[in-house]
Amino acid sequence: MNNKSAQDMIPIEILSTGLYVPGSAITNSELKQLAGIEFDQAKIESKLGIYQRHIAHLRNITETTADFATKAALNAIKNAGIEPQEIGLLIVATDTPEFITPATAILVQGRIQKGEFGTMAFDIAASCASFSMAFDTAASLLASHSTMQYALVIGVYNMPAFMRPGDAFGYPIFADGAGAFILKKASHGKACYLGSHMVTDGTQWDYIGIYAGGSKNPITHELLDSQKQGLLNLQTLPGDRNVRLWPMVVSQLLEKTGYSADQIDHYIFTQINRSVILKVMDALNQPYHKAHFVMDKYGYTGSACLPMAFNDAIIDKKIKKGDKVLFVASGAGLSVGSNLFIY
Repeated sequence: MNNKSAQDMIPIEILSTGLYVPGSAITNSELKQLAGIEFDQAKIESKLGIYQRHIAHLRNITETTADFATKAALNAIKNAGIEPQEIGLLIVATDTPEFITPATAILVQGRIQKGEFGTMAFDIAASCASFSMAFDTAASLLASHSTMQYALVIGVYNMPAFMRPGDAFGYPIFADGAGAFILKKASHGKACYLGSHMVTDGTQWDYIGIYAGGSKNPITHELLDSQKQGLLNLQTLPGDRNVRLWPMVVSQLLEKTGYSADQIDHYIFTQINRSVILKVMDALNQPYHKAHFVMDKYGYTGSACLPMAFNDAIIDKKIKKGDKVLFVASGAGLSVGSNLFIY
């Protein structure tokens, strides 16, 4: 296949990554005690691949979304060897924000830059595809603004804060965490952003989500009494959704960018179901070692799972400079995002 022409590539480099999770890990056995729930532990481990996770409030840690995001960001900034004030773009990718308004990114900017700066800061909320779309947005904005030196992109998740006590569906799966990238314009080497492909189907808005607290359903005593606040699973998600969607999205992204599946060194998918990822790798006719998994360590961290998995692969020395990496993330709504880049 003919690779994408040089003029279509965006010369953006991932300068550093950072990760943060609150407290010590909670195993499946301990989760049953702390959350007061029962669930099929064997299924969670063998099918989803989740063995432990981090949940702040179950460890009596008074941290929430903005705290996770700030700490991951500071770790990435330290690893990049730059000053926070050098960042010209700050995007927080999440569907579990600190507040409805102001944006979580604005809070994080205040905490790390500590005042008024010429920084663009905003949130992107596209369910669990938020980081993929934030990454794409940041690459384009950084490349097009001549005065911007660095962009900070944070994926963060705090869904356990929105789960009701005794939620035996949510607690075994959803977890807290954040991952961050520092991006810079690439002046040399192979590093570049090659492209993206996004898919949206808003007719599927009523499967799973947080439907209270916005303008449609303000928080009232009646709503609380009826237990309609927080995370609600209104309909059963199609079991084959990601097995169908992810190979299609990968194929369309590869077609757009001129690469073959064999040319990709690493595939990182939404970390919600290990068995699904293996089926997708089979569908792509790719060896399993090209996929990376972190749900065994961190559970499912939604908008944070892509940068957390990437950070983990860097630390493990699995991904090295010059490797081609493909991200795919999907979430409720329906929203799907993908990115292809050379690290």
